[in-house]
Order: sequence, then C-alpha cells, then structure tokens
Amino acid sequence: MKTKSLLVLFFLIGIISLTAQDNCSKFYPMTEGVSMEYTNYNKKGKVEGISSYKVTETNTVGNTTNATMAINLKDEKGKEIYSTDYKLSCTGNMVTLDYESLLPSDMMNQYGDMDIEISGNDIEIPNDLRVGQNLNDANVTMKIGMSGINMNIAVDMLNRKVEKKESVTTPAGTYDCYVVYSENQSKMMMANQVYPSRVWLAEGVGMVKQETYKKNGDLMSSTLLTAYSN
Repeated sequence: MKTKSLLVLFFLIGIISLTAQDNCSKFYPMTEGVSMEYTNYNKKGKVEGISSYKVTETNTVGNTTNATMAINLKDEKGKEIYSTDYKLSCTGNMVTLDYESLLPSDMMNQYGDMDIEISGNDIEIPNDLRVGQNLNDANVTMKIGMSGINMNIAVDMLNRKVEKKESVTTPAGTYDCYVVYSENQSKMMMANQVYPSRVWLAEGVGMVKQETYKKNGDLMSSTLLTAYSN
C-alpha cells in the first residue's frame, strides 16, 4: 500500500504540473479536444510508461472556465495502470483543481474502508514569465487513514525560479521553452527527501519536458512530450 500511495501522489504532482497552465495563461490551451502524450523514462533512458491527457469538455461561465480532463497511464508494456477523469477551473491567472475527483473509483473500491484526503496549493504559472523570475511555492498533501492509523505524505515545490530560455526538440516538434527549476521535498512518516527538478514550458502547449534529479544532481527520471494534437 505504501508503494501504491507514493505512485498515486507523484502522478498527481505530474497532473498539476501539466494543468496549472491553461487558457487563462498563454502557456497552455484549455480547449476541448486538445490531447497530449508523454513518455516517461528512467535514468538510463529506458521507457517506463506513457501518460495520455485529453480535454473532453469545457464551458465558460462569466470569467471562469471549467474543463474535464481524461487521463490514462500505461506501463512500458502498454498495460493500463491508472485511468480517471478530473475537473479543473480557471479564473484570472489561477487554476483550481477538484482534488476529490482525482481519485479513481476503482482505487477506492480496492482499498475499501481506507480514507484518503488530498489537498494542496496550485502551481502558478504567470503570463509574464521572464528569466530570473522567482515563482511562488506549491504543495500537495495526501492523508491516508485505515483502521485508526493515519499516514501523511506531502510534497512541497520550493525555490521555484525561471532559469533560462531554451529550444527543445521532441517527437512532437521543436519548441521554444522557459526552463523552470524547483526543489521537490517529499515527507512520508519519518523520511524526508529532496528531488530537484526542471520543467520546460512552451507557450500554447504547456509542459514539453521534465527532468528529476537526485540531491547530488544525477538524473533520476525524465518525461518528454511525444505527441500533441489540437
């Protein structure tokens, strides 16, 4: 259960990184029908899985845009390991995620009486990104309760900064990106770990590339945009 919980948590972190940019920001179009495919690699460049995202529904009421995103995660052999829909909304320059709908019903059925609560602060990507800019911290917390025992898992995204601009070529195309650095601090029981990361963001597309490192700077894993359709 511990491993499963960690996988779900870090998958949610990835979701927030992708959806924190939308049509309220020029860095990601929250438009019905837009789809993205990301391939996940280990430190040796071997494929570990593929994540697919698709905006299935959008509507605008006043100055708030709401959307439903379908997500599918498969392992390196193509076997589905996670699938769900979740909702997000955007007003001004801020995205709000419906955290409860991120929990798939099959996972809830599997764990029966286990109680899971997810909360956090959204990742903000302002329209006026510039090199050297410091960005607000963000966090996600998961509280798991079963048979009177509670386990808390938290990930804080700290020291976020726009490092540089860089061109990135992927199977989906070539993109001019802003590179955003952060330090992801995970807390689970008595264990605290820090994983620095970089995200490459392109206007009109969102995340194009992501790398996660050990504390000493060695690459742990990476994610690459391998297909994009609007």
